[in-house]
Amino acid sequence: MAPNSKPKDNVVLFLGKVLFSLLETMVFSIIPKPRKNVAGEIVLITGAGSGIGRLLALQFARLGSVLVLWDINKDGNEQTCRMAQEAGATRVHAYSCDCSQREDVYRVADQVKKEVGDVSILINNAGIVTGRKFLECPDELMEKSFDVNFKAHLWTYKAFLPAMIANDHGHLVCISSSAGLIGVHGLADYCASKFAAAGFAESMFAETIAQNQKGIKTTIVYPFFIKTGMFDGCSTSFPNLLPILEPEYVVRKIVDAILQNQLYLCIPKSLYFLLFLKSFLPVRTALMIARYLDIFHLMDGVMKKKDEKTSSTSDAIRYPNPT
Repeated sequence: MAPNSKPKDNVVLFLGKVLFSLLETMVFSIIPKPRKNVAGEIVLITGAGSGIGRLLALQFARLGSVLVLWDINKDGNEQTCRMAQEAGATRVHAYSCDCSQREDVYRVADQVKKEVGDVSILINNAGIVTGRKFLECPDELMEKSFDVNFKAHLWTYKAFLPAMIANDHGHLVCISSSAGLIGVHGLADYCASKFAAAGFAESMFAETIAQNQKGIKTTIVYPFFIKTGMFDGCSTSFPNLLPILEPEYVVRKIVDAILQNQLYLCIPKSLYFLLFLKSFLPVRTALMIARYLDIFHLMDGVMKKKDEKTSSTSDAIRYPNPT
């Protein structure tokens, strides 16, 4: 028998397991799954100096986690540290780190390991957006988008995954974006970096499964645009279907997904339906829907504000992640 062949007797067992998994999913769609306890877990959040990163820190502070806060903005990061302590965190460690620089990530990671311990929940949240049409975006800003939004994930995984594997315990969280699922006019470099980040996270999930590392979990988050200032000027013609999201709501959903070991999280839920339509509709029909929903003009207000800036070197708004 070939090494990869399966006896026919196993087919019934396989189909039974598939049916059971589907029934289990249906049950947990009605009855919430049990939440895991993260008290004492060492949680590292990149882009913690404001926005989503800061709110995530406050949520995990209330859950009793040990916090490791990374941001390039020292003042903002220290403010988050103080707020986390006020929220109940007993151990908070703030580090200045430029996630776009591999050497800086490795240097600060070594410092964290010595001073705090092994990170058990890694949340790659830091991100930037240029908000320009592709041919109008300076090369250095597109490179920065990839350095922060994608490449930083490579370096943080390299730094912290080995300890998770050794302990067979950990959780890898990628804050991607709805722009990491569907291309958006005016966000070519941002979409590419978010597609890359999500693809990398999914590939690493597959790698942990293939190596039977059952104690290492993955969560990939795809939020629509959030009111954090990074997409200031973004508008939606159908707020009931695709609302500009409140940061507090998004963070509650993210933390809940982590506590339930949920692999994929789309916010809002309407994204699941739109992705389903994208998977089988003819291109012409999909474009008609996109035009009706005014998808091609989501970024008009953002790009207009960018055009009003006099210095292209200040176009990239830096951490935290907007989505």
